[in-house]
Amino acid sequence: MNTISVTKHNTEISLYTLTNKNDIEANFTNYGATLFSLFLPTKNGKKDVVLGFDTIDEYIKAYEIGASPYFNAIVGRFAGRIKNSQFELNGKTIQLDQNHGKHHLHGGKYQISNVAWHFENYNQESNTLTFSYLSKANEFYPGDVAIEVSYTLTDDNQLHIQYKASTTEDTLLNLTNHAYFNLDGLTGNTLDQKLQINAEKFLELDAENIPTGNYIPMENHAFDFRSSKYVVAGIDHCFVLKNQTEPAAILESEKNGVTMKVYTDQPAVQIYVGGKTSEELVNKESVAFHTESGICFETQVFPDAPNHADFPNAILRKGETYQQDTTFEFIIS
Repeated sequence: MNTISVTKHNTEISLYTLTNKNDIEANFTNYGATLFSLFLPTKNGKKDVVLGFDTIDEYIKAYEIGASPYFNAIVGRFAGRIKNSQFELNGKTIQLDQNHGKHHLHGGKYQISNVAWHFENYNQESNTLTFSYLSKANEFYPGDVAIEVSYTLTDDNQLHIQYKASTTEDTLLNLTNHAYFNLDGLTGNTLDQKLQINAEKFLELDAENIPTGNYIPMENHAFDFRSSKYVVAGIDHCFVLKNQTEPAAILESEKNGVTMKVYTDQPAVQIYVGGKTSEELVNKESVAFHTESGICFETQVFPDAPNHADFPNAILRKGETYQQDTTFEFIIS
């Protein structure tokens, strides 16, 4: 553990490292329980394959100026958009804050991506780091929610993310990790990589990127990734997964000889191609990230889930336990 920053609130921010026998190195910070960097030994040398910033100060600045891309952080309480920032819970209308036009995005004012989490422990036997955070009830979200996130790096080149949470009152909860991958490295373009998605359909969106409740078949669409093909620009859509036994998605870099398989027990994966940052921010190695610099695989329930009766449930009841598992597997040739 290395202490790398102390915030203006006198909160200690530290860096934690996991390695495996195959020379993979994953670095994490308790600020947002964020994946800080992920180095893979590719055929072209060791490469950091997640976008981000070099310093915690830059992460903090991005949130403070309202221009954060949520680089590799745990996102919540609700990952994704909620229409008009409101939903019904137990017969009451819950009004959330409007932080994305008139809509609510990624937890709003009390998001969990820009706060210092508590480092719980390192389990040497399983090579696991665990972070926790207590998201307290506020004027928007009911219930004190105790969240625990564990990262495990195996010698099979799998990075597991396990989520667990409980609440003191019925509430809304949908967590994810917002990692921006580029298997070609920080200066690469994701349009040069191949993508496959284990889905037959994705959610239709209105002009403000809110789900309409309808589905679009992937067949004959530009986003038809049922078989592997090169990534296309403009993806920011929720794909409905066929099952949880096969990889939700597969990303392949021919340049570096790396394939990443994404596994999850969630019903959907929000795939987003992006990464461009504000000119006020300095990215890793001062690289000028652009709109195709990274690709996110946000495993979760559907955006705007509480406002659609036929969407998967996103309500966590008092006495229940929220659990989620996502795995990123790396095959290096």
